Amino acid sequence: MAQHRRRRTTALALGVPLALTAAGGLAYGFLPGAQPEASAATIAAPAWATATADGFASVNSLGQNGTYGGRDGQIVTVKTLADLEKYATASEPYVIVVAATITMDPVGKEIKVQSNKTIVGSGTSGQIVGGGFFLGPGVHNVIIRNLTIRDAYQGVWNDKEHDFDAIQMDGAHHVWIDHNDLRHMADGLIDVRKDSTCVTVSWNKLSQDNKAFGIGWTENVVTDITVHHNWIRETEQRNPSTDNAAHAHLYNNFLEDVAGTDITSSYGNYSRGATKMVLENSWFQGFKNPVIKDSTASIVQKGNTFVGTSGRNESGGTAFDPKTYYAYTLDKTADVPALLKSGAGPRGSIGTTATATTKAAATTLTVAKDGSGQYSTVQAAVNAVPANNSSRVVISVKPGTYRELVKVPSNKPHVTIQGTGSSRNDTVIVYNNASGTPKPDGSGTYGTGGSATVAVEADDFQARNLTVSNDFDEAAHQDIANQAVALRTAADKVFLDGVIVTGDQDTLLVDTAAKDRLGRVYMTNSYVVGNVDFIFGRATAVIDKSVITLKKRWNGTSAGYVTAPSTAANRKGILIANSTVNGDVSSASFYLGRPWHAGGDTTLDPQTTVRNTSLSAAIKSTPWTDMSGFSWKDDRFAEYRNTGAGSGAASSNRPQLTDAQATGQEVADWLGDWTPSAS
Repeated sequence: MAQHRRRRTTALALGVPLALTAAGGLAYGFLPGAQPEASAATIAAPAWATATADGFASVNSLGQNGTYGGRDGQIVTVKTLADLEKYATASEPYVIVVAATITMDPVGKEIKVQSNKTIVGSGTSGQIVGGGFFLGPGVHNVIIRNLTIRDAYQGVWNDKEHDFDAIQMDGAHHVWIDHNDLRHMADGLIDVRKDSTCVTVSWNKLSQDNKAFGIGWTENVVTDITVHHNWIRETEQRNPSTDNAAHAHLYNNFLEDVAGTDITSSYGNYSRGATKMVLENSWFQGFKNPVIKDSTASIVQKGNTFVGTSGRNESGGTAFDPKTYYAYTLDKTADVPALLKSGAGPRGSIGTTATATTKAAATTLTVAKDGSGQYSTVQAAVNAVPANNSSRVVISVKPGTYRELVKVPSNKPHVTIQGTGSSRNDTVIVYNNASGTPKPDGSGTYGTGGSATVAVEADDFQARNLTVSNDFDEAAHQDIANQAVALRTAADKVFLDGVIVTGDQDTLLVDTAAKDRLGRVYMTNSYVVGNVDFIFGRATAVIDKSVITLKKRWNGTSAGYVTAPSTAANRKGILIANSTVNGDVSSASFYLGRPWHAGGDTTLDPQTTVRNTSLSAAIKSTPWTDMSGFSWKDDRFAEYRNTGAGSGAASSNRPQLTDAQATGQEVADWLGDWTPSAS
């Protein structure tokens, strides 16, 4: 069926792997100073060393309860092929940190990984060139994360002579392949063959290959596999091809065939043999034959989007309910392209941490609603943090909805609040105070800042993998002031990674401890949801590689403002970079921002810059507007190289930075001497 196209035989230029954060995943740190044979007992293992898989790799089956890799073994750092092979093929468990580009010798070599291993790249420096990994019969409990595996290509497009895969498994089980960049190999990028099962493939970028991802090569119908949040781009076939899989759950994937290139798709997701496939909330762009099935196979489609596709798009038969096997949360289909463009592939550390031998271990406090943790509320755990603590305290919050107010006071720095679920939707902190809500003691109303569900007043705060929400019901309470903050920060060095902050008006308040105090906030890999002035305040704040979702008003109308900066003069304000602004609202109904001169303060100089960001048609062609008698033209509002239907050319009503000006308005310019890093 496929019409195979031959690639040009000239070598492709080798690109730098994406140093991006991912939506929905746990934070990566890395250990640049770790040495082989370092004792795991003396090292504070970073999140990637102790993370466990989701999807079918998480189930209890075949004598293996979930997939956690080398978590129970030593952490070693490797920079040579000899060391990588030594630890990957050892019988005992290891967390193997690949901290260099390692070239396979001979070309096409596949290291025979043994059970109970985590192989993870250090930032974006972990690269395997000219070969890959093989997981043979019975190998189990293996995690491969954050690596670039590339360039075993031998100059023949549909190569029948060289079986040089990035990752191949024959009869393995409980395997998690996550956040990798796999490209330009001689055969397939991933092969899951010969009764391999309990496999999850998530948040990977698969590209520049004839055959992306094959599943099957067996007469037995035993394979259980989850494929989610993968960006499959510029590949011809096996995207994936799934043969005789008992349960194949594919969701939130982005399949993209770019017009005008020398690689043309022949088909997308293929259900073959006796496969039962559930295909949910995926986005197909430009693909030929995007979804196909054999007469004997099943495909149940739900919520998928097809743009510029052609040919076969099939479904039929009965499949299964994935939630009977594991919990999962779907991202909206419309968000998938932006989410994966920013989040798939290796995650680069934003900065280096202390070495493994000198970094102090973090104290961990656990929170669980069911009583299985040390505390049943998040605030109780915050209260347990010692005043003026000098080292990191991680508050690990198990999945659940925590309806409470949380305040991290200024005398409790170095606190991390982290959800432990497979998705940031699994752990939710929510409350419903508004500015006009009466206080219980009768002393008045909360005011805007006081309405926050979570208030952070302590420096060096971090949050990840959770949702912070204010669900104040505006429709039911039109009689009171309806500003309702989900998250308020009034501190310096606040790092928000992989979170959702959601509300209506005044969702995210980025403040400072005082007008003359610096307060920096860095948000990445996240969502902010709201409608009126929902990113606002006087902090120096960066929203990077995130999705800003516009929301209708309580009465169903579309009108709003994304930002309302109240920046002090000679300070940086709000920077939105490398992100997406979208939402289910009317066209030309939202402004990008307006100047908030809090209290009528004429000394303020509000600033918002939006750059390298995709703007939906919801953004007005004149994206800035006045506020409370203050003209936006007297303050600092500008764009640079935005894209999408809501972008526009420079004019007196739409200032654009010059290239020279833009060099002084990068993320690093906002953050100054602070380099955020996960801890």
